[in-house]
Amino acid sequence: MFKAYVFDAYGTLFDVHSAVSRHFDSVGENPARVSEIWRNKQLEYTWVRTGMNRYKDFWQLTADALDFALAAVPNSNPDCRQTLLDAYMTLDCYEEVPSVLKQLKEKSIKTAILSNGSPKMLSAAVRHAGIEHLLDNQFSVDDIAVFKTEPATYKMVTDTYSMQANEVAFQSSNRWDIAGATAFGFSCHWINRTKQPDEYSDLQPKKVLSDLNGLLD
Repeated sequence: MFKAYVFDAYGTLFDVHSAVSRHFDSVGENPARVSEIWRNKQLEYTWVRTGMNRYKDFWQLTADALDFALAAVPNSNPDCRQTLLDAYMTLDCYEEVPSVLKQLKEKSIKTAILSNGSPKMLSAAVRHAGIEHLLDNQFSVDDIAVFKTEPATYKMVTDTYSMQANEVAFQSSNRWDIAGATAFGFSCHWINRTKQPDEYSDLQPKKVLSDLNGLLD
């Protein structure tokens, strides 16, 4: 058992495609493609801006990525832009999330989010999901103005909790995030919800799970 369980937010606790799914009929002819490009560009912008040392917070990048997606997919509806951004602030959490967090808290284990998301984004999503009381901290990289997978982002957790890296279990659905956290020294669980092929063979997770319920086995 670890002293802390730390979770990535987007794709791990919250369904990043739920914003578009709520408004599927108003997005245009290919809403699934819009959602896919939106997510891919959102992540791409974090990596590019970190490499350039030109930080913009995650909310700005989310809006920029949506603008690109709507422009890139033919016959998309630009009028849905604000509706989708509003929906992104209150993404659906995955079904098992509240139960898993509750059971971890009952064991007196620290639980936290470590996310690229800005503080206002994380607060809104956590409040919408009703899981505020199940989390000890919401770590946002906005505090240090650099995105994951910079080691400094993971160090926020160990510094705050005065723990060794291997005392922290880190969970993410993003394989690149698992690679970064593993390199830092966290014990990682890759939540591979969509059965993606493995990569980063030199930076393997402790376990691969289909959802967060596997943490309780």
